[in-house]
Amino acid sequence: MISPPDRTPLQRDFFDRPVLEVAPDLLGRVVLRTTPEGPIAVRITEVEAYDGPNDPGSHAYRGRTPRNEVMFGPPGHVYVYFTYGMWSCMNLVCGPVGNPSGVLLRAGEIVEGAALARKRRLSARYDRELAKGPARLATALGVDRALDGTDACAAGETPLRMLTGTPVPSDQVRNGPRTGVAGEGGDGEVHPWRYWVANDPTVSPYRAHVPRRRSS
Repeated sequence: MISPPDRTPLQRDFFDRPVLEVAPDLLGRVVLRTTPEGPIAVRITEVEAYDGPNDPGSHAYRGRTPRNEVMFGPPGHVYVYFTYGMWSCMNLVCGPVGNPSGVLLRAGEIVEGAALARKRRLSARYDRELAKGPARLATALGVDRALDGTDACAAGETPLRMLTGTPVPSDQVRNGPRTGVAGEGGDGEVHPWRYWVANDPTVSPYRAHVPRRRSS
């Protein structure tokens, strides 16, 4: 019999580490979203690490802006960005204050509140698709820019919290290039900073970066 995930909240020191340590350790953890309609919990199965000023793929690579301000603050806070003019994506800030690194939550398994997630994700054919991809995960949880800056480690009532869950054994963790990120450093190097649970059906498919074509 499989034991239920540990619902103990993650402490701030979990996030106050280098991003490449935090990212794989987030697999199997649970993000709990509390809404007036009810709770939704997602077991994380896929993430990507972004290493701030050391990483051309990071939103913080060129410095602080109103958009990425949260990334420069305390660890354990939620950084939400809007993309393609229609989707939100959710990240967790890592490392000490002033070191703007973070982990993008790319995919997960709905472990509580599936009925509510289905109402938000009407295009999903199967439950394994409800949070399969960063925008889908955020949509299923009801996460948008209004939650940017939320403290996921706060005590008491909070709209979003990270729980201990059941960490994934290291032999079940895989890593590879990040999805849709161009080669970093100008030399075509791609960092293998995407981590996922091996053979998990909720993990999103890998897609290489495709340069945008300029219109003639």
